Amino acid sequence: MAEELTPETPETPETPETESEEPIKQRKNGLYPGVSDELAENMKSGWADTELRDLKPVEQAEHTARRRAALSARFPGERLVIPAGNLKTRSNDTEYSFRSSVEYAYLTGNQTEDGVLVLEPTADGHQETIYLLPRSDRENGEFWLSGQGELWVGRRHSLAEAEQLYGIPASDVRELPQKLKEATGPVRVVRGYDAGIEAALTDKVTGERDEELRVFLSEMRLIKDDFEIGELQKAVDSTVRGFEDVVKVLDKAEATSERYVEGTFFLRARVEGNDVGYGTIAAAGPHACTLHWVRNDGPVRSGDLLLLDAGVETHTYYTADVTRTLPISGRFSEIQKKVYDAVHEAQEAGIAAVKPGAKYRDFHDAAQRVLTERLVEWGLVEGPVERVLELGLQRRWTLHGTGHMLGMDVHDCAAARTETYVDGTLEPGMVLTVEPGLYFQADDLTVPEAYRGIGVRIEDDILVTEDGNRNLSAGLPRRSDEVEAWMASLKG
Repeated sequence: MAEELTPETPETPETPETESEEPIKQRKNGLYPGVSDELAENMKSGWADTELRDLKPVEQAEHTARRRAALSARFPGERLVIPAGNLKTRSNDTEYSFRSSVEYAYLTGNQTEDGVLVLEPTADGHQETIYLLPRSDRENGEFWLSGQGELWVGRRHSLAEAEQLYGIPASDVRELPQKLKEATGPVRVVRGYDAGIEAALTDKVTGERDEELRVFLSEMRLIKDDFEIGELQKAVDSTVRGFEDVVKVLDKAEATSERYVEGTFFLRARVEGNDVGYGTIAAAGPHACTLHWVRNDGPVRSGDLLLLDAGVETHTYYTADVTRTLPISGRFSEIQKKVYDAVHEAQEAGIAAVKPGAKYRDFHDAAQRVLTERLVEWGLVEGPVERVLELGLQRRWTLHGTGHMLGMDVHDCAAARTETYVDGTLEPGMVLTVEPGLYFQADDLTVPEAYRGIGVRIEDDILVTEDGNRNLSAGLPRRSDEVEAWMASLKG
């Protein structure tokens, strides 16, 4: 990684560099002591015009416009501020890969750091403006001296280009904090992403009003439009290919560790999408009993199970969330198959309960009942089934809820009100996971030794349709015999 000629603190919207301000400082311990006047002057000229003209709007532009209109109608007469967020330092002078706030990306289609969408109230609605960093400055040397300059991290779109892409008037975000400080009237901001923007509004906003904005934006995403469903299907299709990739290299994972599984899937996610939608869970053997095992540093052994919970995220931030539990050898043992088939039966009951008009909780209740029936049948918990369910005794081995909403966040719509989410009713366009599991911890002395260390989860992404549901991840087999045949075909 090249050493930059940059300031220790790169330029931000709160600390803009202009010709009249202090010049860009050099990095401590940099190899060049400074920039000569002659070099600075030389770097200002001799560059071709690279402005992009006649750009087409991003694919989701018509959808983001409709979403902003709905937001405007919900909060008439109020200024609404939705930031993308800022870069976060990973260590010293390196940053984490940037992922904009979901609220901002959902409303604009833009994904660049420091962006802010502002809806200014007017007599008949709102005036929309997207505030962005313009192209890096060549006059003051930012484009080659700043750590976030064009020659270091790549070209930013100009404001004129941004207007063409997103269909929103664009302005320089470095001017926004002062404008917000001077603003009057009611204001709401999505908190937690941009401390500078929040500081500029500190005397104008309230936690209660801002929470209402966050909740509304979360509930907007409960029902997906056609564009979103298409993106989720893309994410799932890539995820299916990622699972196939893993099965083909299980022998290499056995020779190394769970990290080989994680890395194999990650390659598919980066080639076909933006990233993984969440930290991949590549849990072999007893690690499958740890619900969010993301260390992925354990052994992969023939005879054990591999629980792979992974999802590709598309370039528009929509993520799949799929789990399969696979016999590393290619065939389930008798006890593994017994547990697996019970989880599959529970998932079938859960998926069957997903339909318009059903209560959101119905699929969870249906799956939990099947698992509880099997636990009682196996003598692992004393019945009757109704008693076990009433007391929640099955949770020692089922542990988690049976699913969640899915979209731009893997646990989408999390800020929605309970009455519209968990206590709500399913509607066409909702997308959720159905993912029952059974987990027998390696140190659980309440179950026979044969069960200990076995963890099984099966998870699919389900779209609620007008007449029932559609399994977006049906491309991956679920039944135990089908899983074995599928693995054999890939290894063969």
